[in-house]
Amino acid sequence: MQKKQDSLYVSTLARGLQILRAFDESHVSLSLTDLVARTGLEKSSVQRMAHTLHLEGMLERDPKTRRFRPSHAWLELAYTYYWSDPLIARALPKLIEFSQAKGETINLAQISGDHIIYSLRLPNQRTHFAASIVGRRLPALNTAAGRVMLSTRSESDIAAACAEWPVVQATRKTLMNRDDIARSILKAREDGFCITRDQMLLNEISVAAPIRGTEGQADAAVQISLSGITYDEQLALEKFLPTLLDTTAGILG
Repeated sequence: MQKKQDSLYVSTLARGLQILRAFDESHVSLSLTDLVARTGLEKSSVQRMAHTLHLEGMLERDPKTRRFRPSHAWLELAYTYYWSDPLIARALPKLIEFSQAKGETINLAQISGDHIIYSLRLPNQRTHFAASIVGRRLPALNTAAGRVMLSTRSESDIAAACAEWPVVQATRKTLMNRDDIARSILKAREDGFCITRDQMLLNEISVAAPIRGTEGQADAAVQISLSGITYDEQLALEKFLPTLLDTTAGILG
């Protein structure tokens, strides 16, 4: 059903959420003009929404520059989410065990529309800041975790995703050909895991395995991030794949 035909749809609330979604890792502080440009809403509407969100504690406003940024209330929402998702509680001990045993960066990824979102991240000493923050969203087709989750779905779902979902040229080696991406997903279905290199970062190898639900479909995956300078793909699989598969098998999706 289209939103405008839904009698329960509250357009005012939706516009407020548009304001909040205007902020991301590349836009952490926004002026009123920035918010208008980012949302496409009328300036008067943006002004009222941003002012209300500030008064309600969702946005901070710099008294000198008048620029807005997310408030600590966002952390409170994240805290509530962690308690509400039973997968987090089941996965965290397994991921800690995996991280301690192998000393590498371990992530829990979940499907979020046509993206993945990292909901748990256990970095190692070499992990840069952006790769250690939970909540980061990446196009599912660009990632090993996204592809391996898609591999548990029907061929028609895979075909539709490969035709319609976004891809982003993150590095000069990012796979952009949609037919090649589809073949990578189908190979992951056969193998039970997906391995990628240089897709989101140069010299990064990612290996991911699905956390299957009771029906066999995966909406989450465990992913290990490795240095492509230290490892090649064969060595990465030999050293880490058995533990990765044991870890995901021990987490019921």
